[in-house]
Amino acid sequence: MGPLLDQGKRNILGVLVDVVDYEAAVRRILMAAREGRGLGATALAVHGVMTGVGDTFCRYRLNHLDLVTPDGQGVRWGLNLLYGLGLNDRVYGPRLSLEICAAAAAAELPIYLYGSRPAVLSRMISNLQERFPTLLIAGATPSAFRRTTQQEKADIAKRIRGSDARITFVGLGCPRQEVFVYEYRESLGMPVVAVGAAFDYLAGVLSEPPPVIQQIGLQWLYRLAQEPRRLWKRYALLNPAFASLLFLQATGLWRPNPNDTEEPPFELLYG
Repeated sequence: MGPLLDQGKRNILGVLVDVVDYEAAVRRILMAAREGRGLGATALAVHGVMTGVGDTFCRYRLNHLDLVTPDGQGVRWGLNLLYGLGLNDRVYGPRLSLEICAAAAAAELPIYLYGSRPAVLSRMISNLQERFPTLLIAGATPSAFRRTTQQEKADIAKRIRGSDARITFVGLGCPRQEVFVYEYRESLGMPVVAVGAAFDYLAGVLSEPPPVIQQIGLQWLYRLAQEPRRLWKRYALLNPAFASLLFLQATGLWRPNPNDTEEPPFELLYG
């Protein structure tokens, strides 16, 4: 096994993404879990980067998270193009979730699941317990699919803390899950990890594309075929915009400033 890859953050279109591999990402999350320390993490694909490009509040949240992994091949390619990193792999939310679960099971660190629908959570829990028999799942709460009040936010934090969980996985979809991670990580005092579509994949609700499709960066096309009505605007508009802005940054025609952000008000609560 080679050395861990953990080379800090790089600016891609004004969003700061960590140059890490799976092992380094899992190590950082498990270390915070053992120490009972808040840590905000997300696995960010092109769509997530572009939400940060277009929204100063979103960019602020992303750039103040502790760990932002290059989830999409497009993000990995962008980092390689801009910084000559030679990254061989992305750090993809569903696989990262499984690797964290394996490490948490070995370390006897209970996890909590927040987001999605009750039926998805039930199937996800069943599949995780089958795959990791010693994994401790302290609890699960489905999404409210709306903004939550200050009192509801306090109740959610109390419920998760009271479960004795040491890591919380969040599956609310981008950018709601990043809002959750940003706002809850300190009050929960544990790693809070946004993993996007991992809940649906791990529950078996959505099928993952074959490895070759993932490797050549066409996972977006596979997902589009699964959910065309919901996703067509995302991919038709954001993918070309991402490529165009990446070209401008790579050629020096645009120098995005990751500090050009605006701190969001905390009354924008999601759950």
